[in-house]
Amino acid sequence: MSTLFATPNIVRRDHADGSVSLESAESLEPYAVSVGQLLREWARTDPGHPLIAERGDEGAWRQRTYGEVLAAAGAIGQALLDRGLSATRPLMILSGNSIGHLLMTLGALTVGVPVVPISVAYSLQSTDHARVKMIDQLVRPGAVYVEDAVTFGAALAALGNGALVIAASGGPDEHSLETLLATSPSEEVETALASITPDTVAKILFTSGSTGAPKGVITTHGMLCSNQQMMRQAWPFLRGERPVLLDWLPWSHTFGGNHNVFLVLANGGTLYIDDGRPTPSLFAKTLANYRDVSPTLSVNVPAGYAQLVPALERDHGLAEQFFSRLRLVFNAAAALSPSLRERLETLGRTVTGRDIPVTGSWGATETAPAATTAHFAFTDARCIGVPLPGVRLKLVPANEDTYEIRIRGPLVTPGYHRRVDLTEAAFDDEGYYCPGDAVSFADPGDPAAGLLFRGRIAEDFKLSTGTFVQVGAVRTALLSAAPVLADAVIAGENRDMVCALAWLNAAEVDRLLGDQPGSGCEVRYSEALAVHLAPILTALNAGVGSSGRIERLLVMSRPADLDAGEITDKGYVNQRRVLAARETLVTHLYADPPPRYVILPAPPT
Repeated sequence: MSTLFATPNIVRRDHADGSVSLESAESLEPYAVSVGQLLREWARTDPGHPLIAERGDEGAWRQRTYGEVLAAAGAIGQALLDRGLSATRPLMILSGNSIGHLLMTLGALTVGVPVVPISVAYSLQSTDHARVKMIDQLVRPGAVYVEDAVTFGAALAALGNGALVIAASGGPDEHSLETLLATSPSEEVETALASITPDTVAKILFTSGSTGAPKGVITTHGMLCSNQQMMRQAWPFLRGERPVLLDWLPWSHTFGGNHNVFLVLANGGTLYIDDGRPTPSLFAKTLANYRDVSPTLSVNVPAGYAQLVPALERDHGLAEQFFSRLRLVFNAAAALSPSLRERLETLGRTVTGRDIPVTGSWGATETAPAATTAHFAFTDARCIGVPLPGVRLKLVPANEDTYEIRIRGPLVTPGYHRRVDLTEAAFDDEGYYCPGDAVSFADPGDPAAGLLFRGRIAEDFKLSTGTFVQVGAVRTALLSAAPVLADAVIAGENRDMVCALAWLNAAEVDRLLGDQPGSGCEVRYSEALAVHLAPILTALNAGVGSSGRIERLLVMSRPADLDAGEITDKGYVNQRRVLAARETLVTHLYADPPPRYVILPAPPT
């Protein structure tokens, strides 16, 4: 096998104002000018190799090769130009991951038409379509693509700019996907492709709004192509091993739509679209797909691994299939709890007899997305690695031993679509993008040991005593100590103690406690659950100061609300929105005495 990871070589510079700069000593190598160039290179190299696959109506996998996708991109690109789409009249996509979605995306990118993929939840789970309307008014698309015009009828009706509808089914025949694919490309396509530069806008991606309202992040061809070159240099095995991914992560977000899709495309790999999700109703589809597909890379978020790990522990045959040719397990979007990471490592070693790294990275929609990655062995699950080649980090002293992390490089967005105010606020006076995240050094004496993610600065708060609480660290410690919990938010701002609201992990509840009944529409409680969690809180709080002790815990039964902004469809919880929307539950946490369904630490034995 080829070398998995490059050896990190990091240069640290300390400045008089207390800030620290970090960058790789390895220079960024040349990269493709455009996404269309990446597609053409692999279509010429191996046109018959499958690029994309999805489940058909009969359950069998159907696929498109690199050669077929290249031909489709040319036809669609011509059809979009014929219909007046341009750099100022982009293509909006409302549907989820599909072959049609990818063909439309690559067709648009081939001719310099920006793509605006919108979260399916905004169309199908939302009741007021407020976000779809807001995005429509902001980007003014020339066309909107949906898989099924009937299914997305309500969302299409909410749009007000008169964009034409392109649909795989249920729409007008003259603008159907089939009609677009039958278009004969002309020299106009070649001219448009040749005119694309690294600064040409490829996508406008609307952020999840984990700490604020969604905003349109301008994503250029140069951002996407440079970021993939950075990853190829950190993961040299990609040069000789074409990746195979089975992935559900939505293409409306940067992790699925940028990191994963273009990781496959840039390295000549194959992406199998997972039609499941880490939810009780859909996760069985994911497990069925893993019985068919053995990935070489596992890419997921903590919510996905929280469902996958118990399933693999129960089914040795499935675990053998999953790990059979796996090179590494990759996590992003939020911190993976130490206990979950340890279980993944143990599973891989038990099943294969070899160590399979469980690693991760850090970045944002504004950085296309990977800015750092942990391409080395580490023990602290909070490690986000070191800056990739071509990335320069500035660390500004924040609180205690933490720094605010800032970033500069060809992967960074030029700004936000039609929001000059947000663009100006996002960069410091030296041109560094400021995402608002906090980090610390894994080893202050060795920059190559990486950085530790310490949470969102906007989420942190002080107790009434003036003690500073790092929410990310407290939340991670709780979820690691209590796998029965799927997620949590931390309360205590301007109060005298730290408390938590949490949701249960259904897979772990079944494994540890059996089926436990709920108790009302807002609170989940049972004696068995309290007996299980109380000693965990005691152990968690042992030897910890007031900023890290969780004195009370309440388990919620109602899931986070997308329309209220409590959660993104990717699963990231908005801490402040949840606390504001569930103020009554927070009041219960701090009642004196607390209600019986508020769980307290067990008395020490």
